[in-house]
Amino acid sequence: MVTVVEEVDHLPIYDLDPKLEEFKDHFNYRIKRYLDQKCLIEKHEGGLEEFSKGYLKFGINTVDGATIYREWAPAAQEAQLIGEFNNWNGAKHKMEKDKFGIWSIKISHVNGKPAIPHNSKVKFRFRHGGGAWVDRIPAWIRYATFDASKFGAPYDGVHWDPPACERYVFKHPRPPKPDAPRIYEAHVGMSGEEPEVSTYREFADNVLPRIRANNYNTVQLMAIMEHSYYASFGYHVTNFFAVSSRSGTPEDLKYLVDKAHSLGLRVLMDVVHSHASNNVTDGLNGYDVGQNTHESYFHTGDRGYHKLWDSRLFNYANWEVLRFLLSNLRYWMDEFMFDGFRFDGVTSMLYHHHGINKGFTGNYKEYFSLDTDVDAIVYMMLANHLMHKLLPEATIVAEDVSGMPVLCRPVDEGGVGFDFRLAMAIPDRWIDYLKNKEDRKWSMSEIVQTLTNRRYTEKCIAYAESHDQSIVGDKTIAFLLMDKEMYTGMSDLQPASPTINRGIALQKMIHFITMALGGDGYLNFMGNEFGHPEWIDFPREGNNWSYDKCRRQWSLVDTDHLRYKYMNAFDQAMNALEEEFSFLSSSKQIVSDMNEKDKVIVFERGDLVFVFNFHPNKTYKGYKVGCDLPGKYRVALDSDALVFGGHGRVGHDVDHFTSPEGMPGVPETNFNNRPNSFKVLSPPRTCVAYYRVDEDREELRRGGAVASGKIVTEYIDVEATSGETISGGWKGSEKDDCGKKGMKFVFRSSDEDCK
Repeated sequence: MVTVVEEVDHLPIYDLDPKLEEFKDHFNYRIKRYLDQKCLIEKHEGGLEEFSKGYLKFGINTVDGATIYREWAPAAQEAQLIGEFNNWNGAKHKMEKDKFGIWSIKISHVNGKPAIPHNSKVKFRFRHGGGAWVDRIPAWIRYATFDASKFGAPYDGVHWDPPACERYVFKHPRPPKPDAPRIYEAHVGMSGEEPEVSTYREFADNVLPRIRANNYNTVQLMAIMEHSYYASFGYHVTNFFAVSSRSGTPEDLKYLVDKAHSLGLRVLMDVVHSHASNNVTDGLNGYDVGQNTHESYFHTGDRGYHKLWDSRLFNYANWEVLRFLLSNLRYWMDEFMFDGFRFDGVTSMLYHHHGINKGFTGNYKEYFSLDTDVDAIVYMMLANHLMHKLLPEATIVAEDVSGMPVLCRPVDEGGVGFDFRLAMAIPDRWIDYLKNKEDRKWSMSEIVQTLTNRRYTEKCIAYAESHDQSIVGDKTIAFLLMDKEMYTGMSDLQPASPTINRGIALQKMIHFITMALGGDGYLNFMGNEFGHPEWIDFPREGNNWSYDKCRRQWSLVDTDHLRYKYMNAFDQAMNALEEEFSFLSSSKQIVSDMNEKDKVIVFERGDLVFVFNFHPNKTYKGYKVGCDLPGKYRVALDSDALVFGGHGRVGHDVDHFTSPEGMPGVPETNFNNRPNSFKVLSPPRTCVAYYRVDEDREELRRGGAVASGKIVTEYIDVEATSGETISGGWKGSEKDDCGKKGMKFVFRSSDEDCK
């Protein structure tokens, strides 16, 4: 390998965290490995950008009046291209192999038309060292289908090259990158109400408007890459460049992404580069015929097999593996206009032990040692560098449970280059509390520690519950809280039972405090915003191949007399609150009170003051709350509002004036180390956010704010469209602007003329 001569004496990450200098040798080694690899790619391939256009060279492509097919299969002794176009007889379509193990064939057009028609089935046939001939789906295939009428039917590769009149043309630009992503995680196949696999177009037309109405700014799509085993949730990928055909065609997926962009939603894709399905018939594993690791996509022996996932592990040091994976990212980004990715299984990639039976304590020696897989880290550095060069506004999220330092620092600083990591400890904490602790034994300091235990120079996406909790055998937060009473107690036509009252209250509180204190972005899995009951059970032999539990029952939240609407309304409102005040992107985060006796947590995030009362039955009148700036505070969001299924105990028209505390600039004389305070009413199991009134703007508003174009933001209100209903300080409409039942929460001025 060519060695990059420059010494990497002082990386910027050492300034951020001086403790990292102890591992200078490790960082020097991996940054040099990265630079060496990048230099080699530039020398032999013309740079990363050119290298990542592999999908235009490999697989089946049309070039200058001919069809050209290329496949990397160094273990093959002979190879043919077969398919419907030649009646599956490859005798006349034998391929040639170059010195790098790449097979190719050029087939001239017939009468001006491609010899391999669009939407026709194809396979790669080759003879390996053992003498046997095998048929495999081309590794770079862009579409793969199976006969749904036959149980366990194998997939066929399908050549996808529609004529210009059938190609989807994008109409809408990518939305700008938000300061803080509010992500709605969704699975297209199970997104419909009917017990069947839903389509990309159905999702685009029926579900995307709901996501927009709930004020999310990003949608994250699971299970897009083709996977032969539906119940794998899309994580056992068989065909990396192929759109999952269960939900439609590549053009249908493009329609979905474009529709999202038209609604102002950015779209992230779950990308699985940590492992591949062990399926030999349908997947990439079929190219492993016993050759050595340098001629394979995967490592050989135990290193190439994930014993818990029952899947194959990539050899990230191989040139063609790098081409394959980097091109895969570019393909989805360029061809489908995805705005970024959520990398699955990053912990498995970071370490040779893959995190199996490994607990991470935060000791840096756990992160930087011989256990670290530098090959995989170099690949991720190359990938992040490439993606941010191609699309500077890309959002790249890492699913890592280990907490490896500098995972989310830029590559040129010495980091791995991700923008965010998932805060995976948070849902584990809530599960532990809901399953194992009585409400009175919840520790306020432990909750705060879990939510704030992160590296503040690296951004996190917080989430209260994961999609894994929705799977059969586990329970969502709402189902843990209310269980069987969700079948009988959710009607608003009867008084709520204590279980339902507690469940709805804590559902709102847990999600809101997770959003407000847990990170720099927020994620919610499809249906959890309204407390979707039951579990997800993919069709399998054990349930007689039923889709009944593999869908989303939107009618529950659309039915006006059911209480699901309250949780959905609060989800809408807390997203609207973040949209207006941008507290997730604020660096100001101060926890001033963690009162174990009162079960109260008070903190400031951005310009807001949050008060959470987790006590089961105590109301605190005149509860003193510390704050930074003096002035007048008002309610911005109240979980106890009637429109959220609360009891309406907190006054929304009350002005809370501050009092100075102690000596200015001397924190020890202040109240909870805050220079000012104000008093509030805090009912049990409620959370309230307060904002400081801008007195200057208040004067402008009184003096003619409409003329000046300035308004004062007050309480969250409901944008009325038709069929208004009034509830306290709230105004509701039976339908939002997307035609779905429910309410649309926006911020408005208290002056009706300024609405």
